[in-house]
Amino acid sequence: MTTQYEVRNGVAVLTLDNPPVNGLSHAVRVAYAEGLARANADPAVKAIVVTGAGKAFSGGADIKEFGTPKALAEPNLLSIIRATELSEKPVVAAIHTVAMGGGLELALGCHYRVAAPGANIALPEVKLGLIPGAGGTVRLPRVIGVEAAVNMIVSGEPVKSEFIASFPGQKLFDRMIEGDLLAGAIAFALEKAEVRPLPLVRDMKVGHPEADAYFQFARNSVRVVAKNLPAPVKCVDAVQNATKMKFDDALAAEREIFVNLMFTPESRALRHLFFAERAASKIPDVPEDTPLRPINKVGIIGAGTMGGGIAMNFLNAGTPVVVLEMKQEAIDRGFGVIRKNYEAQVAKKKLKPEVLEERMGRLSSTLSYDDLRDCDLIIEAVFEDIEVKRKVMEQLDAAAKPGAILATNTSTLDVNKIAGFTKRPEDVVGMHFFSPANVMKLLEVVRGEKTAKDVLATVMAVAKRIKKVAVISGVCDGFIGNRMIEQYGRQAGFLLEEGATPQQVDRAVEKFGFAMGPFRMGDLAGNDIGWAIRKRRYVEKPDMRYSKTADLLCEMGRFGQKVGKGWYDYEPGKRDPIPNAEVEAMIVKHRESLGITPRKISDDEIVHRLVYALVNEAAHILEEGIANRASDIDIVYIYGYGFPFYRGGPMCYADERGLFNVAQQMRVFQKNPHDDAAFWEPAPLLKRLIAEGKSFN
Repeated sequence: MTTQYEVRNGVAVLTLDNPPVNGLSHAVRVAYAEGLARANADPAVKAIVVTGAGKAFSGGADIKEFGTPKALAEPNLLSIIRATELSEKPVVAAIHTVAMGGGLELALGCHYRVAAPGANIALPEVKLGLIPGAGGTVRLPRVIGVEAAVNMIVSGEPVKSEFIASFPGQKLFDRMIEGDLLAGAIAFALEKAEVRPLPLVRDMKVGHPEADAYFQFARNSVRVVAKNLPAPVKCVDAVQNATKMKFDDALAAEREIFVNLMFTPESRALRHLFFAERAASKIPDVPEDTPLRPINKVGIIGAGTMGGGIAMNFLNAGTPVVVLEMKQEAIDRGFGVIRKNYEAQVAKKKLKPEVLEERMGRLSSTLSYDDLRDCDLIIEAVFEDIEVKRKVMEQLDAAAKPGAILATNTSTLDVNKIAGFTKRPEDVVGMHFFSPANVMKLLEVVRGEKTAKDVLATVMAVAKRIKKVAVISGVCDGFIGNRMIEQYGRQAGFLLEEGATPQQVDRAVEKFGFAMGPFRMGDLAGNDIGWAIRKRRYVEKPDMRYSKTADLLCEMGRFGQKVGKGWYDYEPGKRDPIPNAEVEAMIVKHRESLGITPRKISDDEIVHRLVYALVNEAAHILEEGIANRASDIDIVYIYGYGFPFYRGGPMCYADERGLFNVAQQMRVFQKNPHDDAAFWEPAPLLKRLIAEGKSFN
């Protein structure tokens, strides 16, 4: 974790060396500053090249130092950039693979920049609710133009070096180097060794012919796309400052915006999620160097909606898939849907026709379990019924090769029981994909009592390969996500009984930031699925109370979008919810049968009864060890249930509100005679954290 120093052919080479992406840690910055001074003091050194070891130039700040004194300790990033500008000998940045955030800002402080093709160039700070804080908004517009800089900074997305090199008049790269980058950079540095004065990005002119109109247009566009996030608009402001102010004043203004954004709840939430996503892949008792089982071919049982969606993930990642069904018609239907999904991507120009054929070419089918013998991972995606699962797992156990991982896609059933249907429970794991499985990023990896550690490690690696965000869950009814959503759904039902309409509840929750409210979500998922779960609950948990409105809706045959009617009506081919008078009359009649006089319910009450229901159930889940950490629960809700990402997930939101305040509000809900008073008793963990002055995260 340092900066290496060597002299080659009269050129000092400073190599940032802090794997995996050469984060600019305090140690790296100190060694860099020392190397710069050493090179300037050595009469044998004519020029300096800065590059990165391994697979990056530099990914920017060292995330291990976030929130610690070392992150800001001198020499900070601004200091080493200024020292680079003041170097008496030319400094050339040799950029390869990754130059992002502070890494790109350091390169912009160098006198020259050369790059290898294929390097990812970005200022991604906006994704953490921030703007670049070390001159990115002031220097980048000077080298690639105002509009290109605004687009890069506001999106935070990486752009390939060769694409930037094709911009007319760009000054980011002085030369593109094919082949040996370091040798090319040293040769370039020697060419420039005697050139004076040394060019500085800070001395370049920057402007826009229609500045006021352009920046107003950019602000308006950004507000539409990122209405709940302050950082994107501030990015535009900072670039505008670069065009209007003297360089150092614009730099100071950028820093002030950066520091102010650090304290916004949105930035705190986004930074929380950044670390939460990385933490989710770590399993406390499974070493990171656990040997993985090879996964070269995947079998899937079931060609329905889930099976087909799961198959697409593996086909996209280049893994051959064989799908087993009982009848050829089911295979033909399922494969037809997969092809149609890919054709839709081709029509939108998101996929090339030859890639479609390549992916379909990796897909095969069978009617016999014997054809799954060479599969390394087999996922069952059959009907959610324990007896159906038993028959499948028994046949899989007999057919699969030793060491094959047997996964169940159950969303609520007992994975230990399912594992017990085989003679190899250590090879059985839950892989709960979310619908539509080819789109949703979340994967709940359910750890059974006997699931082997290498099975867990392998499945987490597979999740990364198929671009899923995986979270480990223990075994309980509904795991993390569905166990919590049940309480959320119960509250939504009680709100109807007390005087709200489905539209009001959905509207309040969507205004809070959810992708969709509970009733629209029920219509999308299929109200009959929830009905089946409740019927099971009535037997298993007779004391748990539900509103009967959802059952009455299903008795009316209103199963949701798939039949064109649920809590709302739907026109063919459209997803827009249309309120239905019969549904509202059913709710009113049911309310009257309970003797409840409807009352006016505020949006604030709706939101907090639903969200705090999630929080209280999650606190029980944490206490029971079903989830490893509170941030894992936030990841489940951000990626699986449409919780607003700029609020950081339910646990992060509860922390922001203050756990004492959350518990006080629960006590208020507890007094409602039409609610479930026992449920609203704050969970023991919640009480303990309040007593100790701690938070979930």
